[in-house]
Amino acid sequence: MSPQYDTTDAPVTLERREGPYGEVVLRRRPAGSAASKGAGATGDAVYEIIANGCFLMDTSDGRSERLLIDAALAALPPERQAPALLIGGLGVGFSLARAAAEPRWGRIAVVEREQAVIDWHLAGPLAAVSAEALADPRTEILHTDLVAYVRDTSHTRDHTYDALCLDIDNGPEWTVTEENGGLYSPAGLAACRARLNPGGVLAVWSAQPSPAFDEALRNAGFTGVRTEEIAVARGVPDVVHLAVRGA
Repeated sequence: MSPQYDTTDAPVTLERREGPYGEVVLRRRPAGSAASKGAGATGDAVYEIIANGCFLMDTSDGRSERLLIDAALAALPPERQAPALLIGGLGVGFSLARAAAEPRWGRIAVVEREQAVIDWHLAGPLAAVSAEALADPRTEILHTDLVAYVRDTSHTRDHTYDALCLDIDNGPEWTVTEENGGLYSPAGLAACRARLNPGGVLAVWSAQPSPAFDEALRNAGFTGVRTEEIAVARGVPDVVHLAVRGA
């Protein structure tokens, strides 16, 4: 039976699903609450995704998720035509929606390991954010684990990219699962670099700055390492780490 999505104003867990990587939960915060201000595409309600008890993201803002895409495109050589984009993590859909709204992107692939998250976009409340982007002929959803995907050395030209925009954790130092830590290790960053075409850009979202990760990017052979920040209501700013694979 398909899950029933509650649309009342009461705080509610819409679906709780046990997957191969643990529990994922979709929750709806009530309309009119302080948290729901700026909900945008999902109306007054705010939807949030929680994995193994760890808050991942919600639909209350989305500025930093959009910055992830915009900053990567801006960092590419201006002569690059129809650059191919890989988005790591479908999340609440803001990054995908931003990418699909930009005609300069070519192929757009989104890697998402949780079938529940994919379902919430295809047949649930998150379709309000992503339906148009998912219908875009440039878009492809890859139901697989991002860490395994980037490390797969059997990939072909169709699976290399001009930009990798990764947002699967709360940052390199705050991962959702222990296995995700391998993505930010020397071997993981080398695999990301190998997935990029020459001159390609790696962009990694983080809930806080990480000078140590910037140094790890340099040690992995990336150039032009920098961060872009976006202020949040409380606490340290969200950050997008940017790095370039040399030509």
